[in-house]
Amino acid sequence: MSEQFLYFLQQMFNGVTLGSTYALIAIGYTMVYGIIGMINFAHGEVYMIGSYVSFMIIAALMMMGIDTGWLLV
Repeated sequence: MSEQFLYFLQQMFNGVTLGSTYALIAIGYTMVYGIIGMINFAHGEVYMIGSYVSFMIIAALMMMGIDTGWLLV
């Protein structure tokens, strides 16, 4: 396969992944707004806590010498 085609496939995969993340966030906001009738911006805090916890777990595993590259996929 050519390098340009592989680059295109990688960018398509990145776009689908990012779009799926945005869709999940939008669905969460829609569900909360539909139930309580007002916007609740606490979703960002939950995502940031998840990001920090994931980072700390990966950093701890790397310090123990465990390969964590597959976790980043």
